[in-house]
Amino acid sequence: MEAFVQVRAPLTRESARALKAGDRAELSGVLYTARDAAHQRIARAVAEGKAPPFDLAGQVIFYAGPCPAKPGHAAGSIAATTSLRMDGFVEALFRLGMLGMVGKGERSPFVAELCKEYGGVYFLSVGGASALISRQVLRCEAVAYEDLGTESVKRLEVERLRLVVGIDAAGQVFQDEQLKKYRR
Repeated sequence: MEAFVQVRAPLTRESARALKAGDRAELSGVLYTARDAAHQRIARAVAEGKAPPFDLAGQVIFYAGPCPAKPGHAAGSIAATTSLRMDGFVEALFRLGMLGMVGKGERSPFVAELCKEYGGVYFLSVGGASALISRQVLRCEAVAYEDLGTESVKRLEVERLRLVVGIDAAGQVFQDEQLKKYRR
């Protein structure tokens, strides 16, 4: 069994480029949650000439909305939502400095090209593992759009969140590579 690559967030260009499609990663550090409504608000703010609600430089965006925490826990159940819905916002967030995304499922083909152009990565999270993922969250605080409830932007501190590199900074797509193996 191959070892996990240890990854620190926020990312650097070098740490993002070192990851390869298919790498099993353990991500530790700070990441931000944002789902559909939060992405729309960030895009609207930027279009209006306002700053996004947090500095996106090197950041990893987790397409998730944690449930309220039970006593003694940092976050409630949390799992990635389908990433495809955020594809239209990827380039704008890369332009603002984002370097990573965590979600589930395939992406539009242009997202791989954007990862290559901006040196970013897309991490795949396992669906249906929300209770397990919540155990990797050390701290969780709302930082923007609190009126969205569970879909507000949260700043998470995570420890050893297990992921797979779905798209690397060279634009290689893990799912595409795996499908080739089985088409032979």
